[in-house]
Amino acid sequence: MTEIFRCLPAELPVPIVVVQHMPPVFTKYLAQRLDSVSPLAVREAQEGELLKPGTAWLAPGDFHMQIHQTAQGPAIHLNQEPPENSCRPAVDALFRSVAQVIGPASLAIVLTGMGRDGLLGCEAIVGSKGRVVVQNEATSVVWGMPGAVAEAGLADLVMPLPSIAAEIVSLASQRRTVALTTLAAGATA
Repeated sequence: MTEIFRCLPAELPVPIVVVQHMPPVFTKYLAQRLDSVSPLAVREAQEGELLKPGTAWLAPGDFHMQIHQTAQGPAIHLNQEPPENSCRPAVDALFRSVAQVIGPASLAIVLTGMGRDGLLGCEAIVGSKGRVVVQNEATSVVWGMPGAVAEAGLADLVMPLPSIAAEIVSLASQRRTVALTTLAAGATA
């Protein structure tokens, strides 16, 4: 994930929301580390924050992060509902909300990680006419999450990690309708 954030421009015209399977405290430090290497502003998410371009939010450990529509625009909602796929935060919880709020303007990215978290959320993204990109097996430490999505036929693209940032930038600039990019990753950063 660090490799992606290093390559994203500060003027990226879309917001980014990220779920990483990590416990509390560690997500705060990961957000700080990503902020130090990225031209984008990266922070640990807080309840009610409005999404804005050029900024990335990381779900805090032990909280699901979802997007909901407010009168001011899409905003972050955090909750401690039961774990999904034995995870909290869970990718599926985020992706379902993104599909519902952002719909065809959403782009889901699934990176290396164990298990199948993200599969059902990607079904929702595809069902809302959004796009899905997954990291390829050759560059994944564990191809569980991206592999499950690819094997289900839900991925628009299967790409090596070094190419994903350029794809995000390309889609965000070519299709100004891409309103939100979501990243999901397993236990590696």
